[in-house]
Amino acid sequence: MTTEPNRINTKVARVVQKYALDGMGEKLEAAWTGEAGERTSLRDLADEFNEAVLEVALSQAGISSLSVDVSSTYEALHSDSSSSSTRARRRLEREGVDVDDLSDDFVTHQAIHTYLTKERDATLPPATDDVANKKADTIEKLQGRVSAVTESAISSLANAGDLDKATYEVLVDVRAVCPDCGTAVLIGELFRQGGCDCTIESKPTKDD
Repeated sequence: MTTEPNRINTKVARVVQKYALDGMGEKLEAAWTGEAGERTSLRDLADEFNEAVLEVALSQAGISSLSVDVSSTYEALHSDSSSSSTRARRRLEREGVDVDDLSDDFVTHQAIHTYLTKERDATLPPATDDVANKKADTIEKLQGRVSAVTESAISSLANAGDLDKATYEVLVDVRAVCPDCGTAVLIGELFRQGGCDCTIESKPTKDD
C-alpha cells in the first residue's frame, strides 16, 4: 500500500484530516483494488466514506449511534423524497449538527477516484476473463449489502421501540432451482462450478 503524501491536495484527503479518519486511505485503497479478494465500486466507497464522516459528526455533537442510525440518516439526506430529506436535516439540526457544513464535506465517487489515483497512486489489478467469478462476486456483494441494511433497520427499529428485540439473525442468499433435479443451488456455487451437480456429474469426460 502507498502512504499518505505530505501535501494534501484533494477534497477527500482534507476531509480525512478534518474528521481524523485514521486509516481511511488504506481502507479505501484496499477495497478499491480488491486487496482482500473482492473489489468495491467507487460509488459504494463514496457512500461508506460519507457515512463515516456523518458518524464522526454525530459523535462530535454528542449524539449516540444508538439513537440515530447512520446509514438510514445518510440515505434520508440523499433521498429523492424532499420530506424524508427535510425530516433528517431538521433532526440533525435540533441535535446541534451543522447540516450544510456536513453536506459540503460529503464526497462523490469521482472525488474518491481522484484521491486514490492522484494522492495514493493506486491502480487496479489487471483485468481477468473470469466472467463467472465476477458475476458471482457481484451478486454476493449485493447480498452482503442487503444483509447490512436489514441488520441496521432491525437495530434502528428495536432502539425506537418499534421492534421487540435487535437480536434477530439475518440470512440473505440467492439460489437457482435446477429444472432437472429440483435442487436449489447457491448462485455463487452455480456460477463457479458451471452448473448443478446433477448436470455436471452426467457430462461425459474426455476419457469416455
